[in-house]
Amino acid sequence: MDMRERLREFALGLPEAWEDSPWEGDRVVKAGKKIFLFLGADEPDPRWTPSFSVKLTSEAHGHALTVEGAAPTGYGLGRAGWVTVPFTSELPDFEVLADWVEESYRNVAPKRAVKQLDERG
Repeated sequence: MDMRERLREFALGLPEAWEDSPWEGDRVVKAGKKIFLFLGADEPDPRWTPSFSVKLTSEAHGHALTVEGAAPTGYGLGRAGWVTVPFTSELPDFEVLADWVEESYRNVAPKRAVKQLDERG
C-alpha cells in the first residue's frame, strides 16, 4: 500500500472523519465540515507534485518543513499553519506522518470528536 493510501486510511479511522472530493479528482478528509488532510489528485498530473497537506501548529510545523520540497501551503493557508509535503521526497516514518495527521485533525475537528479520540486512549 502506498503512503497516500496509508494516510487516507489512518485519517478515516479518526472519529467523525469522512472523505470528500470538493474539487474534481482531488481527495480531502474532513472532520465535521472542516478539512484536516488534503490528499491531492487521484490521477497523476504532470503539472503538480503528488503531496499531502496538514495543519500543524506545534513544533511539528518546523519539522514538516525540513522535508525536502515541503513548503507552506498556498492560497494563504500557510499563514494558518498548513504545510504541504511532497510524497516524492524521503519522508519520515509513517508514525511521524500519522502524528501530523492527528495534530491537524485536533486543530480543526469538533471538540466532541477530539474528546472521542482522547477516550480511545
